[in-house]
Amino acid sequence: MGAFHYAFPITDIARARDFYVGRLGCAEGRSTAHWIDFELFGHQLSAHLGTPAGAACMGLVDGHEVPIPHFGAILPPDEFWRFAERLRQQGVRFLMEPTLRFAGKPGEQATMFFLDPDGNALEFKAFTRADEVFARQA
Repeated sequence: MGAFHYAFPITDIARARDFYVGRLGCAEGRSTAHWIDFELFGHQLSAHLGTPAGAACMGLVDGHEVPIPHFGAILPPDEFWRFAERLRQQGVRFLMEPTLRFAGKPGEQATMFFLDPDGNALEFKAFTRADEVFARQA
């Protein structure tokens, strides 16, 4: 399986490094004076100096407003809850606290949302049943 690459804008490399490495636990990759790479659960994030747009709108999912756009990763359930606890210990403020949604339905999942220092929205989730990542609701 291949790794995913995502490039996004930030305003300060040192601040992004502090957040992604110090708070989220990412490994730092290559960097220049204009961009920095992070390894996030096996995927490559490239943070480039620019103008972050922030959330353009709020979508509605299972009765919850979620920021659009957002990015993140799907984790195994145990890893999701350990990561959520790490974020709490690091003082990350959640837009949506770690919670279970679609309970008892296909695609049941734990999810959480938060912002990086530049207002980029991140979502991390864990499916109760890994084979239901693309399950349709009845």
